[in-house]
Amino acid sequence: MDSATTPMNPQALADHVRHGMLAHDRATRALGMEITSMGPGHATITMAVRADMLNGFDTCHGGYITTLADSAFAFACNSRNTMTVASGLSVDFLAPGREGDVLTARAVEVSLAGRTGVYDVVVTNQRGESVAVFRGRSYAIKGRPTVALPAACGATAPEAR
Repeated sequence: MDSATTPMNPQALADHVRHGMLAHDRATRALGMEITSMGPGHATITMAVRADMLNGFDTCHGGYITTLADSAFAFACNSRNTMTVASGLSVDFLAPGREGDVLTARAVEVSLAGRTGVYDVVVTNQRGESVAVFRGRSYAIKGRPTVALPAACGATAPEAR
């Protein structure tokens, strides 16, 4: 294989996926989320809690906290450029998020076996206090890349899982 078709290293691939996914992820962008780090099997995303995200108790609606965690999960499980979707999730709320809080969701791969994976996400506020824990289960779509690879990589699809 010549240098024109050298595959990307795992971190470069995750960075490429990050940019490609974010360009098409209208929900993540609309909620003002920022991906602060991403690598093979992990991602960290932040979101500031706005007034329009508050429920009737003046705390962040659980759906927004879950969406933040789900976005971190999605970026983590797609980081190897195999199109991967959620097959299930659970979330436990530990403390309220409040207007002005900056929430951080850290997703980490717990298990990856064949086409299924398990990812844990911890959501904290700017003081490091836990707000929620989330567990996501993933399913990889065989032979489908998350994003197209540059031509210099010599392929557009990842290895089939």
